[in-house]
Amino acid sequence: MNDRCPLLFGLDTTRDYAERVARRLHMMLSPHEEREFEDGEHKARAQVSVRGRDVFVVQSLFGEPGHSVNDKLCRLLFFINSLKDAGCARVTAVIPYLCYARKDQRTQSQDPLTTRYIAALFEAMGTDCVATFDVHNPAAFENAFRCATVQLRAGPLLARHFRELAVADRVAVVTPDFGGAKRAEAFRRELGGYCGYLPDLVLMEKYRRDGKISGSTLVGDVRGKTAIIVDDLISSGATLCRAAHACRDAGANAVHGAATHGLLHGADALLQDHVFTQIVITDTVLAPTRRAPHLCVLDSTTTAAAAIRALHAGSFH
Repeated sequence: MNDRCPLLFGLDTTRDYAERVARRLHMMLSPHEEREFEDGEHKARAQVSVRGRDVFVVQSLFGEPGHSVNDKLCRLLFFINSLKDAGCARVTAVIPYLCYARKDQRTQSQDPLTTRYIAALFEAMGTDCVATFDVHNPAAFENAFRCATVQLRAGPLLARHFRELAVADRVAVVTPDFGGAKRAEAFRRELGGYCGYLPDLVLMEKYRRDGKISGSTLVGDVRGKTAIIVDDLISSGATLCRAAHACRDAGANAVHGAATHGLLHGADALLQDHVFTQIVITDTVLAPTRRAPHLCVLDSTTTAAAAIRALHAGSFH
């Protein structure tokens, strides 16, 4: 790998995040141009030579007013391929939030496997590596891609945020569905490293049929404890609210929500629900959202910058 400094690009819709990553790396974003056409098409090109260089492109793939997730995906894919055409040595897509990663298995006949389809698109554009935060199903993500993948974890950020709470109060870590058990287990071990005891792990049953969520049984004890409900993302907030009220009904003294990605689409009920003492997310999704007094947003750019530094040095483990 070329030992010169890497080049870092941030596409326009994620420019603020990319600039903060660049500052962490003590470098500037490389210049590029994005142009819109009257019929909705667009183009993007680097305005500096990338030949023989190690290149990183930052773009978070979530939908927001004026920029659909499909539009953002096309912009990223086309820009990556233009960099390969221009002779870069390697290109890494740094994607704080990866779209279409929730559908990773068939639950009914003829279901799509969009995680695999997304992987095929990135590979077709010549992407050498995809780095992203906390995908819905880590195993499905790794198995879908044939190019290199890096899974960045927000768990350590969340654990540091809750460390004082865990020292002051007895804490139980709750996963709102059985599929998130490994994520919750990793988080409680990280939290335990700060508070001097291993918090209890509590699992909640969850069933989804025809878009409706059911299940209310908690496996584990939250009575007299502070419950921290951990998930990978919050969209409508229905799953988190359901788990929070179950914890309260089971005797939890307080309930906190924690997730990496705060999509918060139609999440008014969540943001107004007084069952939560606090809801903590990271800034991987930057869509304008309705703020709430108990909503806390953590900066994830230090983690992204550290990954870029390690990938360029060839030392990422």
